[in-house]
Amino acid sequence: MKYLCLAYGSEKDWKALTKEEQTAVLAQDQVLRDRGALMAAVETSVTTVRAWGGEPPTSTTGPFANLAAPLAGFSIIEAASLEEVIELVAKTPCAYAMGAIEIRPILAINL
Repeated sequence: MKYLCLAYGSEKDWKALTKEEQTAVLAQDQVLRDRGALMAAVETSVTTVRAWGGEPPTSTTGPFANLAAPLAGFSIIEAASLEEVIELVAKTPCAYAMGAIEIRPILAINL
């Protein structure tokens, strides 16, 4: 099964890590890449679009949800189970540096 992993974390918390800690958790990102996981970092600027009920679309600057830490990146990981994904992302930068990883099973994907 494939899982969407949304990584939330702040640059301030990342910079608080020692260089050794940064190197160690970045190595886990490489483990995921070596498995063939799609990995991406994103900018902190956000535009949210709404077209509720057929209304003309509106866009606002800023995220849909007001979160303590911004979305920093995402990955798509193929794994046998949710437990395997948890183990894989637990040592990645956002999970380690005071952020969080949100895992969502992917029901369908069109390539």
